[in-house]
Amino acid sequence: MDRKLTLAALLATLAIASPALAVDKASAVLKDKDGKEVGKVELTDTPSGVVMRLSLDGVPPGDHAFHVHAVGKCEAPDFKSAGPHFNPDETKHGLMNPEGPHSGDMPNLHVPDGGKLRVEVFNEMVTLDAEQALLDDDGSAIVVHAAADDYTTDPAGNAGDRIACGVVTE
Repeated sequence: MDRKLTLAALLATLAIASPALAVDKASAVLKDKDGKEVGKVELTDTPSGVVMRLSLDGVPPGDHAFHVHAVGKCEAPDFKSAGPHFNPDETKHGLMNPEGPHSGDMPNLHVPDGGKLRVEVFNEMVTLDAEQALLDDDGSAIVVHAAADDYTTDPAGNAGDRIACGVVTE
């Protein structure tokens, strides 16, 4: 009897730990306040964090903050439905803040004339479906802001309005 229980426990453990069952990819389609698609983010879970491959087309040129927000909703025109930055550890905002950063804080985007940008960003503070999960019960969203993040000011780095938003989905 012990052997059967042990084998059953082992099989259950393997099923839970199986990489095939884990979510390792997700995406977000970014739309502007008029509902026009302006980009896409492909997210790939790694053992050390999440790689985000961002493609933008139609965002105004210039420097823009790029954050993960805590709620998987993108209701136009202001995208406030996405909530605050993803911050499960309840830290202060900013990549250069000694009491930060939020898990959703990422480097600014530098969009060239023409509004097209392709970039990869690595965020070691999030996962797709584990402890710092972007795919938690209320989801999450990727947001591009009108201005650059100053990397220190709490709660959002003086990044200005939210100009594009996309819900992270499997």
